[in-house]
Amino acid sequence: MVADKQDSHRIQDLISIFNAAFSESENTRLVRGDDEPIYLPADERISYHRIIFAHGYYASALHEIAHWCIAGKARRLLEDYGYWYCPDGRNAQQQAEFEKVEIKPQAVEWGLSLAANKTFRVSTDNLHGAEPDRETFTKHVREQLIHYIETGFPPRAEQLIQALHLFYGTPPLGKHLPNLKQQLDAYDECI
Repeated sequence: MVADKQDSHRIQDLISIFNAAFSESENTRLVRGDDEPIYLPADERISYHRIIFAHGYYASALHEIAHWCIAGKARRLLEDYGYWYCPDGRNAQQQAEFEKVEIKPQAVEWGLSLAANKTFRVSTDNLHGAEPDRETFTKHVREQLIHYIETGFPPRAEQLIQALHLFYGTPPLGKHLPNLKQQLDAYDECI
């Protein structure tokens, strides 16, 4: 396994934590994939829903889980939640649309990362297209994260955050608020 060799975060731990929390209650399992990530609902061949993440990467798993935490019940019955995906090489308008729908999932992913004591980096996912404004996008994701910490995460995200806290022994996310708000204030002073 190539992913996450340098630290103590074993992908099998995350798979076990997720599956213990949701395989029965939501009929959903986290599955290591060999290719691009995808969400597949249960079908006539496989009786459970699958969040398939890319190449054994911990960050990919957290990102795909975050999308699942946001998707409503009807969307969780559709392949990749029924969302469009415009691949790398997006023009400026397509990139703006991509970033708009990625704010909430990436804020959830950031919360999951904090709970797992794992470094988080926003993903603008457009290496061969219009140059994304990473700073502004990061600011919007941080604002959403602060909102979630103050008002509550979506229920499945909250359940997994608590399970990750227990497993990794991390402090409650509220402990991160002063630093997150300070980073926002520093960003606002620069513009």
